Amino acid sequence: MPLPSPPSATARRRLAERRGHGAERLAAMLLRLKGYRILARGFRLPVGEIDLVAARGGVVAFVEVKRRGDLVGAIEAISSRQRRRIARAAEAFMAARPDLAGKDQRFDVVLVAPRRLPRHILDAWRP
Repeated sequence: MPLPSPPSATARRRLAERRGHGAERLAAMLLRLKGYRILARGFRLPVGEIDLVAARGGVVAFVEVKRRGDLVGAIEAISSRQRRRIARAAEAFMAARPDLAGKDQRFDVVLVAPRRLPRHILDAWRP
């Protein structure tokens, strides 16, 4: 009896996307429970993308969601190049939303790992 063939690259990519979207839904729920209002999900431009944009009080948080096998792997998966792309997308988002002018801006991370509660890291980096 032959062994089953490993999943194709396309199947692995689809599974990763599905898991990523699930992590983003979980992160959005966590932020809402903490009193944040979700302003945007999956904000994408050629210069970069932001998983979630959330606001609470006088702060707009640009949130990167990372799902990995463990929390350490999740935080290590955010490269400096990715942080720069998120910062550029954040500038574009704020330019398109003059109603948010004057609010403080922050870059947060929500880490998601199997069998662990999601971890919200406030002000994870500065551009």
